[in-house]
Amino acid sequence: MSSPRATLAIAGTATFLALVAFTTPLATLPSTASALGAGPEAQAWILSSMSIGLGVALLSVGALGDDLGRRRVLVLGAGVLAVSSVLGALAPNALVLVIARILQGLGAAALVACSQGLLGHAFPAGTPEARTASSVWGASLGAGIAAGPFLAAGLDRVVGWTGAYWAAAAGAVVLAVVTHRTVPESRAETPRPIDLPGVLVLAAGLGALLAGLVEGRAGFARPGVLALLAAGVVLLALFVVLERRRAAPMLDMALFRSPAFVAATVGALATGMGIISTTSFLPTVVERGLGSTAVVGALLLLAWSGTSVVTALLARRLPAGWSGRLLLAGGLLVVALGQVLLLGLAPDSTPLSLVPALVVAGAASGIVNAALGREAVASVPPGRGAMGGGANNTARYVGSAIGTTVIAVVATRPSLGGGPAGLVAGWNDALPLLVAFSLVGAGAVAACRPRRVRTPVTTG
Repeated sequence: MSSPRATLAIAGTATFLALVAFTTPLATLPSTASALGAGPEAQAWILSSMSIGLGVALLSVGALGDDLGRRRVLVLGAGVLAVSSVLGALAPNALVLVIARILQGLGAAALVACSQGLLGHAFPAGTPEARTASSVWGASLGAGIAAGPFLAAGLDRVVGWTGAYWAAAAGAVVLAVVTHRTVPESRAETPRPIDLPGVLVLAAGLGALLAGLVEGRAGFARPGVLALLAAGVVLLALFVVLERRRAAPMLDMALFRSPAFVAATVGALATGMGIISTTSFLPTVVERGLGSTAVVGALLLLAWSGTSVVTALLARRLPAGWSGRLLLAGGLLVVALGQVLLLGLAPDSTPLSLVPALVVAGAASGIVNAALGREAVASVPPGRGAMGGGANNTARYVGSAIGTTVIAVVATRPSLGGGPAGLVAGWNDALPLLVAFSLVGAGAVAACRPRRVRTPVTTG
């Protein structure tokens, strides 16, 4: 393969593997919980812990990739994913598995962020090839979500819940070897010194915030939860202060004056708070509210994610004059329509009745994923593509943590009485909030119009 084609294949495979690892517990949680004796709180952490690792590391490893070498950091991330997957397969209890999942998130963050940086270098922004590359990247994202639960469920039936972790470890090793041999190294033309204070403060702030959100699903009034959330907010504010004072910051705060960067960041945040949170909680409603199985829940996710794969690939054929801002705003509007169609569930509803809504949302999600993949790199200065991808995906996973917390708290509040009927009623109460997140995101993205450059008027 030529270098650009090899880079595209590796970037797509790396993203696919990261999302396969991310979705593993969706299909294996019952058997995992049974084997490790994990109660409801431990199960919530098993589901959410990889999101914490991703959220903490995405921006930092993206910036490191631009400065130290994107291939190098991606290979290192694959190694971390391999080792942490082995740790997960050997975990004797839920605590060790949660630690392994957080480490998996750290490794997967390098795969996701640096794959976008490699694509940004191999396929310059604004070219037809860049549109194709971003479509393939968006399709890989959806394909990982679609395939992950089925691969995990199949391995669970054959070798047990640890099979998915052994497979992830093997896949990560192969990815590291092939990447090292086939992908040329790339880095920013003017590397910056490592912003160690920024890395540490951002990691601590995001870690505290995300941990507080996970713990808050069982009640926000507890002192420990409030302390985590407060620490997260204070540390993130300190991060902004530090970055504004550094000559070579990891994240230049001036980017937030760029309409394109703000649109891409808001679009990713709204995607996480809206449709990703919706589809993350849906399998729980299908299994516990409608009395179905995990396999049916995975099939419903396939209706959404599988459709997104197709539309992400087709996105490269859309008119070149359609801006990323237009695609993001329009895509989020259609996503909101798909979410609205999920309303009105009853305990006797059939899972099949949810398919049309998920197909509508999936079709729009594919367009949004492709547009985000392109805008995350195009909206940052040349040579900072991995940092741009890291920042964009950080917004996505932080949004997902917020949205999932909202729907979990509202849908499972004690006043509903519990049981299938209570959970279904809670779903119908909470979903409008997630619809609102998508709609507000669409409006905010549409409002990020490029600044007009005024040309001076000359007199003859």
